[in-house]
Amino acid sequence: MGHLSRLFLIIFCSLPFKSLTEAKIGGFTVEIIPRHSKLSPFYNHSATLRDRSRNDAFRSIARAKRFNPSSLYTNYIGSVVYPGEGEYLMRLSIGNPPIEVQAVVDTGSDLVWVQCAPCQQCNNQNAPLFNPMASSTYAGLPCNSQPCQNLIESQCSASNYECLYYSTYADKSYSSGTLAIDTLTFDPIDGQGATLSNAVFGCGHDNGGNLGSGLVGLGAGPLSLVSQLGPHIDYRFSYCFPATNSASKLKFGGESILSTPGVVSTPLTFSSLQSYYYLTLKGASVGNKKIVNSEVSSNEGNIIIDSGTTLTMLKSSFYNNLQAALRETINLETIPDPDENYGLCYDQRSFSNIPEMTVVFHFNGADIPLKKFNLFKAISTNLTCLAMLPTDGESIYGNRAQMNFQVEYDRANNQVSFAPANCAQF
Repeated sequence: MGHLSRLFLIIFCSLPFKSLTEAKIGGFTVEIIPRHSKLSPFYNHSATLRDRSRNDAFRSIARAKRFNPSSLYTNYIGSVVYPGEGEYLMRLSIGNPPIEVQAVVDTGSDLVWVQCAPCQQCNNQNAPLFNPMASSTYAGLPCNSQPCQNLIESQCSASNYECLYYSTYADKSYSSGTLAIDTLTFDPIDGQGATLSNAVFGCGHDNGGNLGSGLVGLGAGPLSLVSQLGPHIDYRFSYCFPATNSASKLKFGGESILSTPGVVSTPLTFSSLQSYYYLTLKGASVGNKKIVNSEVSSNEGNIIIDSGTTLTMLKSSFYNNLQAALRETINLETIPDPDENYGLCYDQRSFSNIPEMTVVFHFNGADIPLKKFNLFKAISTNLTCLAMLPTDGESIYGNRAQMNFQVEYDRANNQVSFAPANCAQF
């Protein structure tokens, strides 16, 4: 186990108040839904496919810049949320009596937070705001508590010595409020409830931008939901994003996917200062053509795997070589994107008629074959574009490339595993 992972486990174990209901100690599974789908309470009826595709590009670029180490302390540990196609929602309840929340799931964030009453400013949500004063299990955390010390950015309330968090994001969205503990209740698909007592979360009394009603951070830091569930789920979780707008599942603990046919695994690495999940991308193959990733060095970990970024973001030189190889293989007339957001586009009808290509991403110890829907996405009714962009920020392995793979994060063994799956039936 890496040094940073051991540090996170030590910090977690120092928190004396964690408990998970014994009935579900082996793990549990919850439903996740795409935020932009008709299943979502945040579904925007007026947003067109081009609107969502434009937002996907803006959002992916912003997240790549936010993940840049040089901006760590100004952008904090939260997700930038443009309302595109890259968000999945998870239902949970907080407090006693419980109040239901639909929150964005994000492996690029640590803190779990929800909007709270009274609210100086809040994002629109259909459900009632969580009122901490109405919960018998709520308590604000003091400034000298370990969770408060784990925050990158915090202040201390002059009136009651409670810990105040403040999270800012690359799109100027923000959430601020009180760091607290309360009961989180999950609604597993099998119908047996799972409860995390004294869970650390942010009670947001001032929230602006496009962040919705809350976030569930699944990052590698000590305040993430994964860290708080910790040994009860063997520090392991997995998801499976379908290629359609259907619901799928997020699994905490339980049986590993390692026995699944076709599974491959690659080492998981961590930056010394960040809580993101890094993999090592050595290169790619398009047919028989090999493209080497020049970012590979003796320091492993050159691409962040992220559940909340739609597009895959690659360093410019690697992206340009990959795009050139794809262009040569596809051998169709290209059409420029009118909005100039996407770099390689084709007529939708012509592109749909070409056969599957042999495209493989080569990670350290794991070769991931990608289908056409992993590589390209429709950005309008007649235009299909490469779902990858160049970046001068951090490289990101986005969720489009992860569709129809069961993806398992195993922090105890520092590895991520991929198994091909029909995620709509997962």
